[in-house]
Amino acid sequence: MYKLRYLLTTLFILFISTVKATTWDEPWHDKVVKEAESFVLAKVVSSDKDKGVTISILKQLGGKELTGTILISKFYALSLCSYSTGEGPEFHFEHIDSCYFFIKKNEKDEYCIATPTAGYAAINNGIVSATYRHSYHQARVTLPIYQQTMTAIFNNYHGLPYDKSFINDFINKYLALKPAGFDKEELPIFFNQHVALECIYHLNLTGFYDKIIPFLNEEVNFHSQVSAARALAASNTPQSRTLLLNILRNKKINDFVKVISIWTLQSYEAKDLKPQFQQLEQTASTEENGFGGNIMDPRICTHFPTVKQALDELIAKAK
Repeated sequence: MYKLRYLLTTLFILFISTVKATTWDEPWHDKVVKEAESFVLAKVVSSDKDKGVTISILKQLGGKELTGTILISKFYALSLCSYSTGEGPEFHFEHIDSCYFFIKKNEKDEYCIATPTAGYAAINNGIVSATYRHSYHQARVTLPIYQQTMTAIFNNYHGLPYDKSFINDFINKYLALKPAGFDKEELPIFFNQHVALECIYHLNLTGFYDKIIPFLNEEVNFHSQVSAARALAASNTPQSRTLLLNILRNKKINDFVKVISIWTLQSYEAKDLKPQFQQLEQTASTEENGFGGNIMDPRICTHFPTVKQALDELIAKAK
């Protein structure tokens, strides 16, 4: 299944090299939030695919204050891989009534969102289509949960205080439950557990190691494993290092989770583990790796390394 997905991705990349298309390397949510200057809830007044989206600010949630009606007409984190004249990056908010936006002004004093597919979270029937990790991996959560958790993440990245009591209670509540699956009844819990784990990552929280481990061990749930591996970034302990190394040795775990585990090990600056990294690199997977998805998706060129490439980078930095 994975091989087929990456084969199709490769074929599409070859396709866009001969046929004009506009594609971009989609940023992770960390970058989107860190580079934004304002976080707001707004009503979509009008949308033009080329000119931009006009919004009316409903609520200021973080950063520089915005009021009234503004036009968002550009992008602040758009890294194009290919460009088709007359078919550039577009705004598509025609069917969205209210939406959360991460906004920044560029050097020309124009309001921007990150990319055509990142830097906002649309609301539909009281549910937010929310990005906590990457726009390819979204969660559906209620407005109160989104507002409180994302405001905390925004404020933390901008050196501002946040409601730690709410965050701790939220994490403890949902990570005390067994890892949820994708059944209709369990899906709301799954999404909230995703949010809880990603909050640990973004807020760099310690003290949740024991609660994270069941999710890292949930081998049938790819998304829980990814979030758990990210959440361990604040737990630079011998136990965490051993656990992540075992992930890399486990042939049953897919390559995406392994790369995330490598990135967490890289954040530890664990130079003493370099011999083990080198040993793992000798037999590391070289299969194409990434988000997959629709091969016609303009985010198709989003970079994601193979396990071997990630290990090579880790080894190079472990000097």
